[in-house]
This record gives sequence, C-alpha cells and structure tokens, in this order.
Amino acid sequence: MSYAIIRNANYKKDNLAGLYKHNERKNTNYSNKDIDKNRSSKNYSIKQCNTTYSNAIKKLQEENNLQGRIIKTTNVACELIITSDKEFFKEIGEEETKRYFRTAYNFVANYKNLGEKYIISAKVHLDESVPHLHLVFVPVVHKLDKTTNKQIDKIACSEYWKGKDSYRELQDKFYKYITDNGFNLERGKTSNSKHLDIETLKQVTNYDNIKYELEQEQVEPVDTKDTSLILSQNKELVEYTNKLKTQLAKSYTAIQRVEKLQQENINLKLANEELKKENKHLKNYIEKTFEVVKNLFSFPIDRFKRLVDNFTKSFEK
Repeated sequence: MSYAIIRNANYKKDNLAGLYKHNERKNTNYSNKDIDKNRSSKNYSIKQCNTTYSNAIKKLQEENNLQGRIIKTTNVACELIITSDKEFFKEIGEEETKRYFRTAYNFVANYKNLGEKYIISAKVHLDESVPHLHLVFVPVVHKLDKTTNKQIDKIACSEYWKGKDSYRELQDKFYKYITDNGFNLERGKTSNSKHLDIETLKQVTNYDNIKYELEQEQVEPVDTKDTSLILSQNKELVEYTNKLKTQLAKSYTAIQRVEKLQQENINLKLANEELKKENKHLKNYIEKTFEVVKNLFSFPIDRFKRLVDNFTKSFEK
C-alpha cells in the first residue's frame, strides 16, 4: 500500500537562495545524480515564483503589512514536500498525478486559514525518480491586535507550528483531505520514514542539492576605488569570518563531546566485559563450594542453597 507523504522544513533568510536554485532548477550541475536534466522541461508550476524567494517574501511583507520581528535566526519560510511512491504515481497516471498535486496545493492554501497569497512557490518535479511537489510558503498567522482590536497578519513560524503534535495534526488532516478527494492511500508515518527509503527522501528534500549549490557561491572581487564601498565589503567579510569561526568552534566542541562519549562507551564496554568475567568466575566458585559441602558433609545441596539464599536476604533487610 502507498502512503500520503507530507514533510515540512523551515528556512531562514540565508538558506533561501539554495532552496530557490534547487526548486527552480537554476544550477547547471547537481550533486543529486537522480536528476535527469533532459526531463527538467517536464517540471511545472502550480504557482510560479517570478523572482527570488527573498524578494517574494519582502514584497508580501510590504503589500500586506506583515508583522513580526525578522532577524537572522527567524524562520521566514516553510517548504512542504508532498509525494508518495513511484508505484502509486505509475498506477494513477499523468492526469490523476496532476490532480493529486493540485489537491495538495488546495489543502495547504486552506490549512490553518493560511491563504493562497502566502504560498510563494509550488513546483512539481518530474525529472527525478519519484514525482513530488515543493511548496514554499510564508508561515503567517492571523491574530487580533489587543490594542486596536483589528486583525493583523504576522510572520510567526513557531506559532504556525505551535504544539508538540503540530506535525502529527498536519499528517492527520492531509491524509483525510487527500483520501476524501478520492486517492486510495495510507496515512504517512509520523515516527519514521520506512515507506520512503533514505536516499529517495534525501533526493526529494534537497539535502545534497542545497549543500552543493551553497558551496558553488563565489565571492567576487570589487573593482572600485570607492573607499566607503571597500570598507563596507571589508566589514561584511570580517563579520562572515567571525561567524565561520564561531560555527567552527561549535563544531569542534561537538566533535570533542562525541569523541569523549565514544571513549566513555568503550570504557563501559570494557568494564562490562570484566564484570561478566568476574560474575562467571564467582558463579563457578559458588557452584564448586556447594559441591565441596555436599561431598564433605553429605548435606543436600538444594537445602544448602536455600539456607545460603535466606542468609544473604537477611542482610539485605
């Protein structure tokens, strides 16, 4: 049986460029060998983004007076990966596949009263082994302003996905919506991805592609005699370098912690082996002691074991 699969990932401003390039196939090379560029012309948009994701979000902010404090660590966009398995799409055919993704699009537009205008891109990829939809939206919540008593729209990813069961609720409602619309699928699993192998999941969710595309970003030299521009560029470079140093320090600390835990695990395993040997030795010693007592005193060994057992239990009290 095939599954109704929907997965979410949150993105900060700095991550949007790589996401945009992958979804819109703006790169010439991809680390994901599953992508067949000869078939990329078959990809299509349910909603086309005619600019970068960053520009699209900025435009939405201005046109809709979106509230919410946006800083570097703010998640400003979410991407839903919607798919199933190869067998499902092969069975339902091309037209029903289109209807599946259009139905999924309608679900997201209405989910939590989001509104279609806050979907900035919905791209169906058919140039990989499994058809899938990349739907990028701004996590906008609709709230009542306590001061003005008017509704405001606010970018708030943590509020949109509020609660530990928010993703479970997403899967529950998506499954109901998609089956109510005539698609014979099982509910996607919450705790694991056994129904979608890890390589396919990585391909579908851009893991390697975004990593590769970000690595292709080149720093171009500034050909200018404008001192203020050079100073500005230098300031950005210093900030970026310091950021890298901080990330490197965190990575080094994490590596040290992992190495320490690995060594502790090795030590525990060795100690456990020693305890096993000692336990085995003690068992043999006790059994031999019982045998000696039995032979020397002609004392029933079972009775002797009960006496010893009762004696040791009296100390435990």
